[in-house]
Amino acid sequence: MHSPVPRPPSFLPSAVPRAELTPYLTPSLAAAVSGARRRALRDGDRQIDTAHLLHSLVESDPEAAAAFEDRDRLARVLGYLVQRSIGYGLRWQRSVEDSTARRLLPATRGTDLRNARTPGWSPAATAALEGALRRAAGRGEPQARGVDLLAAVAADPESRAVEVLRRAGVDPAALAARADLAAAPCEALDRAGDPARHEGPSQQV
Repeated sequence: MHSPVPRPPSFLPSAVPRAELTPYLTPSLAAAVSGARRRALRDGDRQIDTAHLLHSLVESDPEAAAAFEDRDRLARVLGYLVQRSIGYGLRWQRSVEDSTARRLLPATRGTDLRNARTPGWSPAATAALEGALRRAAGRGEPQARGVDLLAAVAADPESRAVEVLRRAGVDPAALAARADLAAAPCEALDRAGDPARHEGPSQQV
């Protein structure tokens, strides 16, 4: 019988994801989040957004990168991400990344996100990290993994990460489903038909 999973501190629109969240992240995910923060600072961006998170995940978390399956499309995703300072990425510097997903989270219902600002993090990035924590808690696990964050990022149709995925020819919904499957316990994978345990061709993006 599983012991109760401690609940991470709730995110509020005016609060930055804080250091006390580290115990609720696997070392790999904590490293990816730190990498996204450094990338935003280095690029001179006002906030960490979902594209920063996606970039850091696919570069530093092998499990998250493996969810893409198609290496050519993964390479195209990285190609778009490294060019965020030109072209389509220029307009991101002049706007705040909002989120459809954040409006649906219990901690933020009733909040007017047009007037809410999370210093250091975009509303969409904050929503994605909270979504990752909720996914892990739903499985009864004390720490969120990189695939949890990848699934949450890909599930927000208005996120900058999803814009990059679509430009690179990746289906965000299919990617989110594969990331969720990768995070599932072994018994759930058996019920779903884990391709690693059963013969047959794997499905590509």
